[in-house]
Amino acid sequence: MSAAALLLVLLLLATSLDGATIQGSGATFPAPLLSKWAKEYGKTSNVTVEYSPIGSGGGVEQITKKLVDFGASDAPLTPEERKRAPGILHIPVTMGGVVVAYNLPGIKDRLNLDGEILAGIFSGQIKKWSDERIKKLNPNTEMPDEEIKVVHRLDSSGTNFIFTCYLSEVSEEWRDSYGRGKLIEWFGGIPAKGNDGVSEILSSLPYSIGYVELTWAIEKGLSHALIKNSAGNFVEANATTIANAASEVRLPKGDEDWSGVSIVNAPGNLSYPLSSFSYLLVYRDQGDGTTGKALVDFLWWAVHEGQGYAEGLHYVSLPTGVVRHNEETIKMMRYPFRE
Repeated sequence: MSAAALLLVLLLLATSLDGATIQGSGATFPAPLLSKWAKEYGKTSNVTVEYSPIGSGGGVEQITKKLVDFGASDAPLTPEERKRAPGILHIPVTMGGVVVAYNLPGIKDRLNLDGEILAGIFSGQIKKWSDERIKKLNPNTEMPDEEIKVVHRLDSSGTNFIFTCYLSEVSEEWRDSYGRGKLIEWFGGIPAKGNDGVSEILSSLPYSIGYVELTWAIEKGLSHALIKNSAGNFVEANATTIANAASEVRLPKGDEDWSGVSIVNAPGNLSYPLSSFSYLLVYRDQGDGTTGKALVDFLWWAVHEGQGYAEGLHYVSLPTGVVRHNEETIKMMRYPFRE
């Protein structure tokens, strides 16, 4: 192809981005932020971003099969998942926290909870709110003598992964009996699909407890606990404590193995222990020039201008170092006719 012909193809490709559609699916954790990004990016680019919040497991499955242009997951790919998706890139696009939310009528004080107590509750060993172990952490709160109604995620999810990672870090018994994963075998309890499903049950069911992403808890007005971190302090989930958890993390290159990356139970007096990145998963080599170019441009916007929308939705903007890391990853992406 001559230089003139190649230039013409590039000009036509750039023009054709108007009206392009990018499709993604996966984690419910970042869904409110992705929805906001889709709306704002569409105002200036005429590119449509469509996102289906089906859970991290579904997002991994669909990007692996190349049914979508990007998958979203709150857990990095395992080595086995990565083998099934050669050429995949990890792009952390935001940070957030999983909170332990509860419905306790008449109690206005924030509860203090730690890993051992949570492991006992979610394994069915601690059955009542009046259990002495809970009362010991909350001496100034009159705990009700009521059965604890445990709500957990039914679907394969990054929220499951973050929560069970924390329990596995702080409770040897939990680690040996249940372990960590996007999907585990629960002892019982009430299953619900997605952060929205868990939130709805917690909102309507007295004496229930569950875990959801911080944004969902705030939007639904759910009470959520202060959680004991690795320094022994009870901290709440907010922009400062979540950002603290990521302050010392070392990230691999975008096309390397990310399975060991975690900011759960991170060191630091103010680190919130159930913190996590949320990732977009994309292929380095894009098969379609128009969609590939639109995807690259959207990702670049998301890790730069898009970060300005994070705080208003109770997510945490990426640190400068992570933004620079993402720039190098996005530059790895290739699509037909790219110079």
